[in-house]
Amino acid sequence: MITLRNVRPTDLDRLVLIENEGFTADEAATREAFIERIRFIPDTFIVAEQEGTLLGYVNGPIIDQPYITDDLFTESQANPARGGYQSILGLAVSGQARGRGVAKLLMDKLEELAETNDREGITLTCKEELIPFYEKLGFANEGVSESEHGGIRWYNLLKRR
Repeated sequence: MITLRNVRPTDLDRLVLIENEGFTADEAATREAFIERIRFIPDTFIVAEQEGTLLGYVNGPIIDQPYITDDLFTESQANPARGGYQSILGLAVSGQARGRGVAKLLMDKLEELAETNDREGITLTCKEELIPFYEKLGFANEGVSESEHGGIRWYNLLKRR
């Protein structure tokens, strides 16, 4: 059975491995960025595990605008209790756990948290090939993002509540 829980500092090494499996070196969050996110936003940093093994995670801070800006990838601060937009800076599933619905479980949990805490919506950026996955989850493609993170073309996807 797959369980979901908030991140713990002891998850760090496994998180970095999963991150580097799912993203190129230019795109991947650094170890330091993970340390900051674990410290400041554990309430919106959810991991999936099975029998003690981390399978994947989703994380992102609450922001006051509907689109992600590149500074969010390196700077973290504590989340407000209510309001704002739930951003997603990272959603990744380990290679051996892909195709088992782990990403959808994580997204469903984050959506539940967004509803509970009166967030205006959920926002993320993704590559063009992932747009259909997020559209199936109810996100709207709002066009090319201003983000230049990792030197890639990103698209703004937004799910308003």
